[in-house]
Amino acid sequence: MDDGRSRRGTGALRRLRGSAVVKCLGVALIAWFATGCAAPAYAEEVEKVLFLVVDKTGVYASNALTGRIDRLELHAKERIEDYQVANAVAVVVTNQRYAAYGVLPGGWQSVRVRAQEETESVEVGDYSATVVTSDRILNFYGRRGAWSEMRRAVE
Repeated sequence: MDDGRSRRGTGALRRLRGSAVVKCLGVALIAWFATGCAAPAYAEEVEKVLFLVVDKTGVYASNALTGRIDRLELHAKERIEDYQVANAVAVVVTNQRYAAYGVLPGGWQSVRVRAQEETESVEVGDYSATVVTSDRILNFYGRRGAWSEMRRAVE
């Protein structure tokens, strides 16, 4: 009979130890999340490495990441209508084109404005930019330096 009690006692002791381990792990996990050690799955913060200098003859992209300064030369009769700059991407809107600059590939990439097309909005953030026009939605991905576009349905 004592032998049976010791088995029961051992089982209860194992259950107690098991639950204590689970409780300790649970408390440790909660502390880990609470202290910020378990970062959520968000993109890393992009530091400010791109600056624009705008004058009458052109736009200069100052790329602090690579140490380059790249000039966007304006064509004859080309005028700057708007520009936006984020941490690592910039967009310049002229009466002739949309020009974007990404710090990783470096250099300006342009898409021509179509006849009768009007710019509705320009938004930039970190490595990405979106230009909405009366005809299209244009996206620029600054990590690769590539434009993509989709034609808008006209109502």
